[in-house]
Amino acid sequence: MSEPVPFISVVIPIRNEERFIAQTITYVLEQDYPSDRMEVLVVDGESDDRTVEIVRKIAEQDSRVRLLNNPKRLSSAARNVGAKAARGDIVTFIDGHTYIDNNQLLRNTARLMLEKKVDALSRPQFLETPENTDFQKAVALARRSTIGHGLDSTIYTDRDAYVNPTSSGATYRREVFEAVGYYDERFDACEDVEFNYRVHLSGRQAFTSLKVAVYYYPRENITRLFHQMKRYGIGRLRLARKHPGTLAPGTLIPAMFTAGLFVLAFLSLLLPHVGWFFLGTYGLYALMIFLSSASIAGKHGSHFLPKLLTIYPTIHIGLGWGFLSELFRTLAGRGADMSSAERAGSTDTMKEQAVK
Repeated sequence: MSEPVPFISVVIPIRNEERFIAQTITYVLEQDYPSDRMEVLVVDGESDDRTVEIVRKIAEQDSRVRLLNNPKRLSSAARNVGAKAARGDIVTFIDGHTYIDNNQLLRNTARLMLEKKVDALSRPQFLETPENTDFQKAVALARRSTIGHGLDSTIYTDRDAYVNPTSSGATYRREVFEAVGYYDERFDACEDVEFNYRVHLSGRQAFTSLKVAVYYYPRENITRLFHQMKRYGIGRLRLARKHPGTLAPGTLIPAMFTAGLFVLAFLSLLLPHVGWFFLGTYGLYALMIFLSSASIAGKHGSHFLPKLLTIYPTIHIGLGWGFLSELFRTLAGRGADMSSAERAGSTDTMKEQAVK
């Protein structure tokens, strides 16, 4: 890597991450990168567990780590706090619950930025961590499949290529913030997607590579997975409301599927011919889910089949439900800003990135 070595600021937005944060920070501090050319900014959203205590102890032992406060609690606000405080030529974001499988992430980040002459790096963000339970392994398998994530997403791409950064941008030259602004704090999901879309509209190039891949922990049960997907659905509608150009078929399909599930089921009780249409349409969906699940189970183990048969509908209905709920709020005139309850945040609010 040519000199001078770029200074890198690693921003970690968190809230209630006592289980993972020490290990995540350790992964960053153990990177093969000059210690005087990096910093770790941990932005805490007023955690009510031991997260702050853990980070403070690490910061006392390593001056590269700084703890910053995020009173708004939202991930979008945390990103802004970190980006504005960052001293780096390059600013990169990772979650508080991240597994990094090598010590070359920062070195590869700097090298690719220089070699590819790009303003942003898109990062593959896989879900296969060593600690995954069988359910989490099933979620990871489903999310990487064709019908398990956004059709236009590059978040699970395993190739090196110049890409549209909208779905997976995570690293930026400092000048990007000066040119396109910061994160929209009305968003509590998809805030990175919205920011990356502005980066894309500005004409700046982005590159993705397996050399900067990281791994996130999937949700641990169906309930948590549904709430995660619901938040993503809400974020997608807010994104479309602000940027109509992002409203692609892949965004609408889960909402149409979810709406049809309830509307057609009700109408079929009144109109027999609607009932046949309902059975045919959702019968085909069930067949598609079964074939995809069976294919994955055939490659990775039959015990994944029943899990996948519940995970897929949870993903699709969760996305659709979130999108529709925000649509109804918008039509009712309550969708311009987040509710006070949403602004207060939840433990999961600071634990997510988009889908993505």
